[in-house]
Amino acid sequence: MRILITGTAGFIGFHTAQAMLAAGHEIVGVDVINDYYDVSLKDSRLAILNAQDGFTEARLDLANAQVLGDVFADFAPDRVIHLAAQAGVRYSLENPQAYLNSNLQGFLNVLEGCRHTSVEHLVYASSSSVYGANPVLPFRESDGVAHPVSFYAATKRANEAMAHAYAHTYGLPCTGLRFFTVYGPWGRPDMAYFKFTRAILAGDAIDVYNQGQMRRDFTYIDDVVEGICRVLKTIPKPQEKSEPSRHMDPGHSAVAPIAIYNIGGGNQEELMTLIHMLEEALGTKAKLNMMPMQTGDVVATLSDSTALWKAIGYKPQTGLAAGTKNFVDWYRDYYG
Repeated sequence: MRILITGTAGFIGFHTAQAMLAAGHEIVGVDVINDYYDVSLKDSRLAILNAQDGFTEARLDLANAQVLGDVFADFAPDRVIHLAAQAGVRYSLENPQAYLNSNLQGFLNVLEGCRHTSVEHLVYASSSSVYGANPVLPFRESDGVAHPVSFYAATKRANEAMAHAYAHTYGLPCTGLRFFTVYGPWGRPDMAYFKFTRAILAGDAIDVYNQGQMRRDFTYIDDVVEGICRVLKTIPKPQEKSEPSRHMDPGHSAVAPIAIYNIGGGNQEELMTLIHMLEEALGTKAKLNMMPMQTGDVVATLSDSTALWKAIGYKPQTGLAAGTKNFVDWYRDYYG
């Protein structure tokens, strides 16, 4: 199968491309290689991919419709996994224009590429951030997502609406995955667990927001990739119409071949628990700099991934302790 994957220099995209290559698929990997975080880490990921048969790198900006369209036309992918995006809730407070270019214009260009090459299935990255100010846990796909608390979250919710429009108008099957705090080897340096590890080893204090009163649903990278691979095979169809209702489930549609799934571990962990696990794995105590809550952040996340488990027959297997140790082992090996 020919699969176009965006964001292959990134954390989740790199691991997903690895899995797809191992399964024997032909991959074109699209990435612009921006400097949002350490470019050398992105180059290291790409070096591994470029050394493998079946992988072709296409270095380009998704916001460039003409160039991306040419890649779609030349490669004619059967399916597309769209994982590229300007990431980071906090960075969206400083540079919203980057999110407009990548997450909105870039996503539109991906949809257009899929439409014009008759792609069988588009799987794209959404985020647990879309739940925003929703106070009820666990988050379910049927919950309201009308109150994002960051521009990053707003762009991801917009992606879901754009996908529904293209699925309805052009019959393009689309599946969105709302990721919950993905972590693991080769991760993103802007993520808390990565920054904490670096600071602890350097003897520096770590910033702990909301005085440590934060809870997250951590999801290990291998579990996320397994979910992506299985979802790609599961092409959505319009759901059978039910009785008229004022409430429409955003995760499914009676008029379009779309699906939206949470993909999370389903276990809520305290931020301080993560810090203690890192201390244990590193053999070093952390110096804590307790900070107030940051604008655009949320106190807690927790996924209800029942719909995903029913659809693909899989749920995350890796606990936080094991996943944290795996990350620390990789970190020590990579950074020496």
